[in-house]
Parts: sequence; structure tokens; C-alpha cells
Amino acid sequence: MWDRDRVNAPILILWDVDHTLLDSGGVSRQIYGHAFEVVTGRPMERLADMAGRTERAIALETLRIGGVADPEPLLPRFFAALGDAARRLQGEMRVRGRALPGARDAVRGLVAGGVVQTVVTGNLRPLAETKLAAFDLTAHLDLEVGGFGDDASDRAVLVRLAVKRAEAAYDRTFPPARTVVIGDTVHDVKGALDAGVRAIGIATGRASADGLAAARADVVLADLTDLGALRAAVFGTAVSGE
Repeated sequence: MWDRDRVNAPILILWDVDHTLLDSGGVSRQIYGHAFEVVTGRPMERLADMAGRTERAIALETLRIGGVADPEPLLPRFFAALGDAARRLQGEMRVRGRALPGARDAVRGLVAGGVVQTVVTGNLRPLAETKLAAFDLTAHLDLEVGGFGDDASDRAVLVRLAVKRAEAAYDRTFPPARTVVIGDTVHDVKGALDAGVRAIGIATGRASADGLAAARADVVLADLTDLGALRAAVFGTAVSGE
């Protein structure tokens, strides 16, 4: 059975979004294409690599690739256009994408006294909200706190901001040993470790289980379908009697 005293102690769970909880069906390229055309007046020819990166970094590189010498002043308009496009394409996300196996049960299954769940994601908050809502994944995630892709380009900064926001909102302390990032890329793992918190690697994206282990994830799981293993990794307790 669960060690209830340990589970009820304050714990902060920071989920990555894309390829950890969901697959948006390749709609991201359309979203970026719309934003690029709104801001520059011409079609986007090439999208920067997105894996494990923040929206800020992706947008800046995409604009530079597209011939914009000084993209920084365009970011507010670009971000607004990304949010508009995501909301417009949410129905297409539902058709083409999916919640990853076990994702809904995983988020629901980690609900316990003292637990706060939110996201640390490269997505802007409006994009994260739209994607998560498309696949019914918002119920147990507090998206008022978290770290998002317009906060910074460094994921460790996003983790630290998420901890700070959660502590302020909930008036409690989340020590590093009780704060965990769950993500599918080596960038997620590195961001967690650089911020001094725990990392659980989920091998549902480009990174293999071996690659996540080599990045020094504390625990690596194949996917989110084994709720007992996930609970044990998060809470550090043996779980039985499911």
C-alpha cells in the first residue's frame, strides 16, 4: 500500500506536454506557418527544430531562417498569432492527434493530498492550454502556475519559475527532493537536473530509454501505462493493491 505520510507531504510534479502527455498530430507546423505569415507577410519556408526547445527559441530561429535580421521585436505579435492559430486549429488537433497511452490515467492517478501538478513546457501558455484541453488533460493540472515557452529559452529557468510560482500560489515549500520533472527529451532531464530537482524520463518521444538514462534521468519509463511504476518513481514508495 501507499505510504500516505510521504505522499501527503508537499510535492510538485512538472509535466512536459508534447510527446510526454500528447501528440498534437503535426499541427504545430501549421500553427507556426500561420504566425510567420501574419508577422512577415510571406509564407514560412522552414521551421526550426522543435524537439525539447522553448517557443521563444523556436520562434527566434524560425524568423532568422526566414530572413528576419532582428526578430526580437516581432515576438509579441508572433506569440499572439501562435495562440490564435492554435485555438483555430484545436478541432484538427483532436482529429489528427491523441493523448498518449496512459496519460489521462497518469495525471489522475498522481492526485493526492499535498500534490500539485502543473507543466514545464516549451509551449506558450495559450498553446499548452489549447493542446491539453483538446485531449481532456486539464482537470488535475494547475496551469495558473508552471513554466512556459515565453518565460525563457533555458528549461532550468522554467523549472525554477514554476517552483517559485507554485510556492507563492500554495503558500508552501516544495523542496528539490519533492519536485519532479516528467518529460520525454534530454532537454527536460537537463533542465530538471540543472535546477536541482528530480527527473523522470518517458521514452515516448525521439529520445530512447538509453538516451534518457545517459542524460542522468533519475528514473526512465517506457511510457505512462504502468501507473504503479510511475507512482513509485514520483513518490519514492512501493505501490501495491491497485
